[in-house]
Amino acid sequence: MALTDLPIALILYVALAGAYLVVLPLGLYVYLQKRWYVASSIERLLAYFAVFLFFPGLLLLSPFLNLRPQRRAV
Repeated sequence: MALTDLPIALILYVALAGAYLVVLPLGLYVYLQKRWYVASSIERLLAYFAVFLFFPGLLLLSPFLNLRPQRRAV
């Protein structure tokens, strides 16, 4: 069975699901980590909306990411 035998709709569904569940939430994690303490109120509101929109993907990636701050040297 060649790749051309698969329906285009199935390939499109898999690509969209991968983007929605993995690629976009990973980009959102990186964006939030870099801008968390310096974001303006409008930017923060849009970030909260993006977290609501991509919640299933964020929940899927959360066991694999560690966003805690680094330990300070005393």
